[in-house]
Amino acid sequence: MIDEILKYNRQFVDSHTYEHFVTSKYPDKKIAIVTCMDTRLVTLLPAALGLKNGDVKIIKNAGGTITNPFDSTMRSLLVAVYELGVNEIMVIGHTGCGVQGMNAAEMLHLMKERGVSEEHINLMRHCGIDLDSWLHGFEDTHAAVEETVDLIRNHPLMAADVRVAGYIMDSTTGELTKV
Repeated sequence: MIDEILKYNRQFVDSHTYEHFVTSKYPDKKIAIVTCMDTRLVTLLPAALGLKNGDVKIIKNAGGTITNPFDSTMRSLLVAVYELGVNEIMVIGHTGCGVQGMNAAEMLHLMKERGVSEEHINLMRHCGIDLDSWLHGFEDTHAAVEETVDLIRNHPLMAADVRVAGYIMDSTTGELTKV
């Protein structure tokens, strides 16, 4: 599949199709969106929000949540605010999220099936990584979005004048519901 993607990319560049997407690194709408990496949202989310290339910073991860105040998503938001002019942040969860109900024990079992050794898993635990917490999903999307919004709003390094709001997107229709 990677080879097919690379072949398409060569054609994309050679035909100058990229010219339609040229913009600056600064988000025109001064908004950052934290959302899930779910495949259903790749095209649906921007379409449902009327966004085009250059409008916003979109930060995606499994579940669209922030699990640690010093993880890469929070770092990205701080960069967006202080370096790129963002003054509003939307946290957008979605219906039917794969992280909802995700089980750490099952994930560790799948890792072992794919060749990760018990030794490596124990090494992570020995280094202070709580794998059961880190790999655990959430039970309630609404609560997960609320917690992420609260973490961003109350982060000690976040500017107080940044508006932060949470939503849940319907994975089929794109409809947003405020959290």
